[in-house]
Amino acid sequence: MNPRDYQLLQLRPEIPSAKISENMSSDEKFQNGTLRPIVKLQNDLLVEAFRNYIAKHKNAFYELSLQKRIIYIENAIQRDIKFRNSLKGMVIGQFTIEEYCTYIENSSALNKRMMNLVKQRIQDNIQLLERDMAY
Repeated sequence: MNPRDYQLLQLRPEIPSAKISENMSSDEKFQNGTLRPIVKLQNDLLVEAFRNYIAKHKNAFYELSLQKRIIYIENAIQRDIKFRNSLKGMVIGQFTIEEYCTYIENSSALNKRMMNLVKQRIQDNIQLLERDMAY
């Protein structure tokens, strides 16, 4: 293992609930072993990226009800391809070489899992997106 890969793995938080078992699909193993820890590690960056997205779209997010904000987050991640690709890059950039090789074998399905995790993480941190909470 090269030094970069070792350091990346050392940075990742452990997620006790993200179990890996023999009867899981390879995609689910990748999700729990790689994607979940990376998305958790990148939490602050993902939230800040979404805060920037809100600002670039004239702060319309702040005028919405909570339910509509949740839908706004989902739509931004699903429909804005440039923003989606930016979020993917924040996650993929944390892959080891071996993980990247696994990822490219089934990137379409893994991208769906990745974006669902990112969407859920941003939605779970919706309170951090309040206008007054900006750093």
